[in-house]
Amino acid sequence: MSILNEFKQFLLRGNVVDLAVGVVIGASFGSVVTAIVTDLLTPLIAAIAKVPDFGGLYFAINGSQFMYGHFINIIISFILVAMSVFFFVVKPMNILINKSKKESLAESTTKKCKECLSEIPIEAKRCAYCAQITD
Repeated sequence: MSILNEFKQFLLRGNVVDLAVGVVIGASFGSVVTAIVTDLLTPLIAAIAKVPDFGGLYFAINGSQFMYGHFINIIISFILVAMSVFFFVVKPMNILINKSKKESLAESTTKKCKECLSEIPIEAKRCAYCAQITD
């Protein structure tokens, strides 16, 4: 097998394509979250705190400037990004996953016996195969 064919096989593997799609979507999603934070949430905090930007805050020691205002901006931005991701992505996904788990459990009519691992009806009080009492 030639190197070119091996490279082609590598590129067409599913996990490489999935990773590429994930990176592209992640970068795109990052710009959406950044826009939410900079265009909506940060101005809201600025309106409440009456300080539009902390970037100009600093103190000086022996001519060196310590830009603690920039650090405050970065911390606020991080917290807002984390909150945005949690409330707009993680929380809705958790709700969807829990809903799909409940639906799949509701559709199930059997359970596994803890002793012999055979499938028995959910309503069964005793396993038909090993006579173990079920919960």
